Amino acid sequence: MAELTRVVFVGLGAIGLPMAASIARGGFDVLGVEPSEQGRERAADAGIRSVTGIADAGQADVVVVMVATAEQLAAVIDDALGCPLVGARWIVMSTVGPDAVRAQAARLADAGGSVVDAPVSGGVARAANGDLALFVSGAPDDVQAVVPVLEAMGAPRVVGSEVGDGQAVKVVNQHLCAVHIAAAAEALALAERLGLDPAFVLDVVGQGAAASFMLGDRGPRMLHSPDAPVLSQIGIFVKDTGLVADAAAAASADLPLLAAARERFLLAEAKGLRTRDDSSVIETYRAETP
Repeated sequence: MAELTRVVFVGLGAIGLPMAASIARGGFDVLGVEPSEQGRERAADAGIRSVTGIADAGQADVVVVMVATAEQLAAVIDDALGCPLVGARWIVMSTVGPDAVRAQAARLADAGGSVVDAPVSGGVARAANGDLALFVSGAPDDVQAVVPVLEAMGAPRVVGSEVGDGQAVKVVNQHLCAVHIAAAAEALALAERLGLDPAFVLDVVGQGAAASFMLGDRGPRMLHSPDAPVLSQIGIFVKDTGLVADAAAAASADLPLLAAARERFLLAEAKGLRTRDDSSVIETYRAETP
């Protein structure tokens, strides 16, 4: 990718910073955009230069956006309009839903930019290893132009030729993630209620047909809840299950399992756990009396 060398990365959070570091390891000149002073300090410790706002980023060939919400994505585009970066190739990797990414892609297209829709799955550990799954969609020429940047972060899989197709696949992905996390929490809480050692149960059932990525990844953190390290917040799944529910409603799809999982994440939020690790959803079961 000799013709695309400078990358601006917006959003150096828990997963964004290791993604940016992976791009830098791929040989690209990376500049981060992060409003939090603490986030910029962490970036500096990781060897990533950063600025406070996108207006301070100058020019770049590619802009990668990894913010949390559709509102934050819209604010990034607001700030970019009128700046040199607006005409760059943009990769939106945030989970914001098909409608939101299409709306912002249209704004950028009107200003001379282009968008590749590429939400990710895999969590912080896989981000740090440059091993994320990337659900990529957009015009073929735009996708092809940014493949080297995408490959620095993981395994890009082209899922469609329209912006929004990647977000649609991510909606399905988040449906399964939410249900699997809630199921793991419910099962381990059941083990506790039955007087079993949940760590022992996790080890035993994790070797059999009941194993899942979320059980293996979130289960150990559930054993340390509510003091588990925060790798993915409850609030993310409050947001993402809302996106799934909205997409299902638009498609007239009935998702009772998603509704049950969403109820648990909303209950966790109501209990003040929004900024805790999403494994803390197990607390919604522990708080109940037998």
